[in-house]
Amino acid sequence: MGAFFEEIPENVMDWIVKQKVFWVSTAPLSKNGHVNVSPKGGDCFGVPNRRSFWYMDMTGSGNETISHLLEPGNGRITILFNAFEGPPRILRLWGKGRVLENGTPEFDSMVAAHNIITMPGTRSVIVVDIHQVGTSCGFQVPFFAFVDHRRVLEEHFRKKADRYERGNEKESMDRYWALKNAWSMDGLPGMQRAMRAGKEFSIEPAKKMVGKFAPKNGGSGKGSVELHVAYVVIALLAALLAILAATHPAFEYFPAQRRMQGLLSQVTARPNGFPSAVGML
Repeated sequence: MGAFFEEIPENVMDWIVKQKVFWVSTAPLSKNGHVNVSPKGGDCFGVPNRRSFWYMDMTGSGNETISHLLEPGNGRITILFNAFEGPPRILRLWGKGRVLENGTPEFDSMVAAHNIITMPGTRSVIVVDIHQVGTSCGFQVPFFAFVDHRRVLEEHFRKKADRYERGNEKESMDRYWALKNAWSMDGLPGMQRAMRAGKEFSIEPAKKMVGKFAPKNGGSGKGSVELHVAYVVIALLAALLAILAATHPAFEYFPAQRRMQGLLSQVTARPNGFPSAVGML
Protein backbone atom coordinates (compact mmCIF):
# COMPACT_ATOMS: atom_id res chain seq x y z
CA MET A 1 0.00 0.00 0.00
CA GLY A 2 0.99 3.66 -0.09
CA ALA A 3 3.96 4.91 1.94
CA PHE A 4 5.92 8.16 2.15
CA PHE A 5 9.61 8.81 2.77
CA GLU A 6 11.92 11.81 2.97
CA GLU A 7 14.39 10.13 0.64
CA ILE A 8 14.43 7.33 -1.90
CA PRO A 9 14.32 3.91 -0.17
CA GLU A 10 17.48 1.91 -0.68
CA ASN A 11 15.56 -1.06 -2.09
CA VAL A 12 14.26 0.91 -5.12
CA MET A 13 17.47 2.69 -6.13
CA ASP A 14 18.49 -0.03 -8.59
CA TRP A 15 14.88 -0.49 -9.77
CA ILE A 16 14.68 3.19 -10.82
CA VAL A 17 17.68 3.10 -13.15
CA LYS A 18 16.38 -0.05 -14.83
CA GLN A 19 13.16 1.62 -15.97
CA LYS A 20 12.64 2.49 -19.63
CA VAL A 21 10.18 5.36 -19.29
CA PHE A 22 9.05 7.91 -16.70
CA TRP A 23 6.84 11.00 -16.54
CA VAL A 24 7.61 14.57 -15.54
CA SER A 25 4.93 16.93 -14.25
CA THR A 26 5.15 20.68 -13.57
CA ALA A 27 2.78 23.64 -13.46
CA PRO A 28 2.96 27.45 -13.47
CA LEU A 29 2.04 29.41 -10.36
CA SER A 30 -0.93 31.11 -12.01
CA LYS A 31 -4.31 29.52 -11.32
CA ASN A 32 -5.08 29.99 -15.01
CA GLY A 33 -1.87 28.27 -16.15
CA HIS A 34 -1.71 24.85 -17.69
CA VAL A 35 -0.40 21.76 -15.89
CA ASN A 36 2.14 19.88 -18.00
CA VAL A 37 2.93 16.16 -18.10
CA SER A 38 5.77 14.91 -20.32
CA PRO A 39 6.84 11.31 -20.99
CA LYS A 40 10.58 10.66 -21.03
CA GLY A 41 12.26 7.65 -22.57
CA GLY A 42 15.79 6.45 -23.05
CA ASP A 43 18.55 5.61 -20.63
CA CYS A 44 19.91 9.11 -19.92
CA PHE A 45 18.94 9.62 -16.29
CA GLY A 46 20.39 8.81 -12.93
CA VAL A 47 20.09 8.76 -9.16
CA PRO A 48 23.32 10.15 -7.65
CA ASN A 49 22.03 9.70 -4.11
CA ARG A 50 18.81 9.14 -2.20
CA ARG A 51 17.81 12.82 -2.36
CA SER A 52 18.68 13.64 -5.95
CA PHE A 53 17.60 12.68 -9.46
CA TRP A 54 18.65 13.97 -12.89
CA TYR A 55 17.71 13.43 -16.50
CA MET A 56 19.05 14.68 -19.82
CA ASP A 57 16.53 17.01 -21.40
CA MET A 58 16.33 16.58 -25.16
CA THR A 59 15.07 19.33 -27.45
CA GLY A 60 11.39 19.25 -28.32
CA SER A 61 8.73 21.56 -29.73
CA GLY A 62 7.66 22.54 -26.21
CA ASN A 63 9.51 23.68 -23.11
CA GLU A 64 6.90 23.79 -20.35
CA THR A 65 9.11 22.06 -17.78
CA ILE A 66 11.94 24.55 -18.24
CA SER A 67 9.61 27.56 -18.02
CA HIS A 68 7.91 26.30 -14.86
CA LEU A 69 11.21 25.51 -13.15
CA LEU A 70 12.65 28.93 -14.05
CA GLU A 71 9.54 30.85 -12.93
CA PRO A 72 10.45 32.91 -9.82
CA GLY A 73 9.04 31.27 -6.69
CA ASN A 74 8.18 28.06 -8.53
CA GLY A 75 10.50 25.14 -9.35
CA ARG A 76 7.99 22.45 -8.31
CA ILE A 77 8.33 19.12 -10.10
CA THR A 78 7.12 15.53 -9.78
CA ILE A 79 8.75 12.46 -11.35
CA LEU A 80 6.59 9.35 -11.81
CA PHE A 81 7.77 5.79 -12.43
CA ASN A 82 5.57 2.73 -13.11
CA ALA A 83 6.42 -0.95 -13.05
CA PHE A 84 5.28 -2.52 -16.32
CA GLU A 85 6.82 -5.91 -15.58
CA GLY A 86 7.38 -7.90 -12.41
CA PRO A 87 5.75 -6.86 -9.11
CA PRO A 88 3.42 -3.82 -9.41
CA ARG A 89 4.78 -0.49 -8.21
CA ILE A 90 4.25 3.25 -8.59
CA LEU A 91 6.97 5.61 -7.41
CA ARG A 92 6.76 9.41 -7.20
CA LEU A 93 9.59 11.83 -6.52
CA TRP A 94 8.56 15.31 -5.37
CA GLY A 95 11.05 18.13 -5.28
CA LYS A 96 12.46 21.34 -6.66
CA GLY A 97 13.98 21.28 -10.10
CA ARG A 98 17.00 23.11 -11.50
CA VAL A 99 17.70 23.75 -15.18
CA LEU A 100 21.34 23.36 -16.19
CA GLU A 101 21.27 24.81 -19.67
CA ASN A 102 23.54 23.53 -22.44
CA GLY A 103 26.50 25.86 -22.80
CA THR A 104 26.67 26.95 -19.17
CA PRO A 105 29.44 26.06 -16.68
CA GLU A 106 26.84 24.29 -14.51
CA PHE A 107 25.87 22.05 -17.43
CA ASP A 108 29.48 21.23 -18.24
CA SER A 109 30.27 20.43 -14.59
CA MET A 110 27.26 18.13 -14.29
CA VAL A 111 28.10 16.29 -17.49
CA ALA A 112 31.70 15.78 -16.40
CA ALA A 113 30.86 14.76 -12.83
CA HIS A 114 28.35 12.08 -13.86
CA ASN A 115 29.89 10.98 -17.17
CA ILE A 116 26.73 11.96 -19.06
CA ILE A 117 26.94 11.12 -22.73
CA THR A 118 25.26 14.03 -24.51
CA MET A 119 24.00 13.94 -28.06
CA PRO A 120 22.89 16.47 -30.69
CA GLY A 121 19.72 18.15 -29.46
CA THR A 122 20.60 18.05 -25.77
CA ARG A 123 19.32 21.35 -24.41
CA SER A 124 19.79 20.91 -20.65
CA VAL A 125 20.15 18.60 -17.70
CA ILE A 126 17.29 18.78 -15.20
CA VAL A 127 18.30 18.14 -11.60
CA VAL A 128 15.66 17.39 -8.98
CA ASP A 129 16.38 18.04 -5.30
CA ILE A 130 14.00 15.58 -3.67
CA HIS A 131 12.11 16.39 -0.47
CA GLN A 132 9.44 13.66 -0.57
CA VAL A 133 9.08 10.16 -2.03
CA GLY A 134 5.87 8.19 -2.35
CA THR A 135 5.18 4.58 -3.28
CA SER A 136 1.82 3.01 -4.05
CA CYS A 137 0.49 -0.32 -5.23
CA GLY A 138 0.11 0.04 -8.99
CA PHE A 139 -2.28 -2.92 -9.03
CA GLN A 140 -4.20 -1.57 -12.03
CA VAL A 141 -1.21 -0.64 -14.18
CA PRO A 142 -1.10 -3.13 -17.09
CA PHE A 143 1.84 -5.26 -18.16
CA PHE A 144 3.83 -4.04 -21.13
CA ALA A 145 6.72 -5.75 -22.89
CA PHE A 146 9.64 -3.47 -23.78
CA VAL A 147 10.80 -3.81 -27.39
CA ASP A 148 13.36 -1.06 -27.93
CA HIS A 149 14.06 2.63 -27.48
CA ARG A 150 12.98 4.97 -30.25
CA ARG A 151 15.98 6.67 -31.84
CA VAL A 152 14.01 8.97 -34.16
CA LEU A 153 14.69 12.14 -32.18
CA GLU A 154 18.40 11.42 -31.85
CA GLU A 155 18.70 10.75 -35.57
CA HIS A 156 16.73 13.88 -36.45
CA PHE A 157 19.03 16.16 -34.49
CA ARG A 158 22.15 14.33 -35.64
CA LYS A 159 21.19 15.11 -39.24
CA LYS A 160 20.35 18.67 -38.29
CA ALA A 161 23.78 19.09 -36.66
CA ASP A 162 25.46 17.65 -39.77
CA ARG A 163 23.68 20.16 -42.02
CA TYR A 164 24.71 23.00 -39.72
CA GLU A 165 28.34 21.89 -39.67
CA ARG A 166 28.33 21.83 -43.47
CA GLY A 167 27.50 25.54 -43.46
CA ASN A 168 23.70 25.78 -43.27
CA GLU A 169 23.27 28.46 -40.61
CA LYS A 170 19.49 28.01 -40.54
CA GLU A 171 20.00 24.53 -39.04
CA SER A 172 21.62 25.82 -35.85
CA MET A 173 20.12 24.61 -32.57
CA ASP A 174 20.04 28.18 -31.26
CA ARG A 175 17.70 29.20 -34.07
CA TYR A 176 15.42 26.24 -33.35
CA TRP A 177 15.42 27.01 -29.64
CA ALA A 178 14.58 30.66 -30.36
CA LEU A 179 11.62 29.53 -32.45
CA LYS A 180 10.26 26.76 -30.20
CA ASN A 181 11.77 27.00 -26.72
CA ALA A 182 11.87 30.70 -25.80
CA TRP A 183 8.37 30.83 -24.27
CA SER A 184 5.86 28.46 -22.69
CA MET A 185 2.27 28.10 -23.84
CA ASP A 186 1.24 30.39 -20.96
CA GLY A 187 3.70 33.10 -22.00
CA LEU A 188 6.40 32.33 -19.44
CA PRO A 189 10.08 32.75 -20.42
CA GLY A 190 11.84 29.54 -21.36
CA MET A 191 15.45 28.83 -22.32
CA GLN A 192 17.66 31.83 -21.65
CA ARG A 193 19.86 30.85 -24.58
CA ALA A 194 16.78 30.72 -26.80
CA MET A 195 15.71 34.22 -25.81
CA ARG A 196 19.17 35.60 -26.54
CA ALA A 197 19.22 33.86 -29.92
CA GLY A 198 15.79 35.24 -30.74
CA LYS A 199 17.06 38.78 -30.28
CA GLU A 200 20.31 38.10 -32.09
CA PHE A 201 18.69 36.52 -35.17
CA SER A 202 15.37 38.47 -35.02
CA ILE A 203 13.34 35.26 -34.77
CA GLU A 204 9.64 35.51 -33.96
CA PRO A 205 8.76 32.67 -31.53
CA ALA A 206 6.16 30.13 -32.57
CA LYS A 207 2.62 30.60 -31.33
CA LYS A 208 1.68 27.77 -29.00
CA MET A 209 -1.94 28.44 -28.12
CA VAL A 210 -4.93 29.36 -30.25
CA GLY A 211 -8.17 31.14 -29.51
CA LYS A 212 -9.09 34.34 -27.71
CA PHE A 213 -7.62 33.18 -24.40
CA ALA A 214 -4.13 32.58 -25.80
CA PRO A 215 -1.69 34.79 -23.84
CA LYS A 216 1.01 36.92 -25.36
CA ASN A 217 4.60 35.92 -24.66
CA GLY A 218 5.83 37.66 -21.54
CA GLY A 219 2.31 38.88 -20.79
CA SER A 220 0.89 36.18 -18.55
CA GLY A 221 -0.13 38.85 -16.02
CA LYS A 222 -1.40 41.38 -18.54
CA GLY A 223 -4.96 40.15 -18.45
CA SER A 224 -5.31 40.73 -14.72
CA VAL A 225 -3.87 44.25 -15.01
CA GLU A 226 -6.31 45.09 -17.77
CA LEU A 227 -9.13 43.70 -15.64
CA HIS A 228 -8.17 45.92 -12.70
CA VAL A 229 -8.11 48.98 -14.97
CA ALA A 230 -11.59 48.07 -16.22
CA TYR A 231 -12.87 47.88 -12.63
CA VAL A 232 -11.49 51.36 -11.88
CA VAL A 233 -13.13 52.80 -14.99
CA ILE A 234 -16.47 51.23 -14.08
CA ALA A 235 -16.25 52.63 -10.54
CA LEU A 236 -15.51 56.14 -11.83
CA LEU A 237 -18.41 55.98 -14.28
CA ALA A 238 -20.74 54.81 -11.50
CA ALA A 239 -19.66 57.75 -9.31
CA LEU A 240 -20.24 60.23 -12.14
CA LEU A 241 -23.70 58.79 -12.77
CA ALA A 242 -24.55 59.10 -9.07
CA ILE A 243 -23.56 62.78 -9.03
CA LEU A 244 -25.53 63.39 -12.22
CA ALA A 245 -28.60 61.74 -10.73
CA ALA A 246 -28.27 63.84 -7.58
CA THR A 247 -28.00 67.16 -9.37
CA HIS A 248 -30.19 66.84 -12.45
CA PRO A 249 -33.66 68.48 -12.14
CA ALA A 250 -35.39 65.47 -13.63
CA PHE A 251 -34.67 63.48 -10.46
CA GLU A 252 -35.89 66.08 -7.90
CA TYR A 253 -38.78 63.97 -6.63
CA PHE A 254 -36.48 61.15 -5.46
CA PRO A 255 -35.68 61.35 -1.67
CA ALA A 256 -32.17 60.06 -2.25
CA GLN A 257 -31.59 62.86 -4.76
CA ARG A 258 -32.65 65.47 -2.24
CA ARG A 259 -30.29 64.05 0.39
CA MET A 260 -27.42 64.06 -2.10
CA GLN A 261 -28.20 67.69 -2.98
CA GLY A 262 -28.07 68.55 0.73
CA LEU A 263 -24.65 66.92 1.08
CA LEU A 264 -23.29 68.71 -1.99
CA SER A 265 -24.57 72.07 -0.73
CA GLN A 266 -22.80 71.53 2.62
CA VAL A 267 -19.55 70.62 0.90
CA THR A 268 -19.63 73.78 -1.19
CA ALA A 269 -20.75 75.98 1.71
CA ARG A 270 -18.25 74.91 4.39
CA PRO A 271 -14.63 76.10 4.26
CA ASN A 272 -13.24 72.71 5.24
CA GLY A 273 -15.39 70.94 2.67
CA PHE A 274 -16.83 68.36 5.11
CA PRO A 275 -20.61 67.97 5.75
CA SER A 276 -21.93 67.90 9.31
CA ALA A 277 -23.10 64.74 10.97
CA VAL A 278 -26.60 66.16 11.17
CA GLY A 279 -26.70 66.78 7.44
CA MET A 280 -25.77 63.18 6.79
CA LEU A 281 -28.75 61.75 8.71
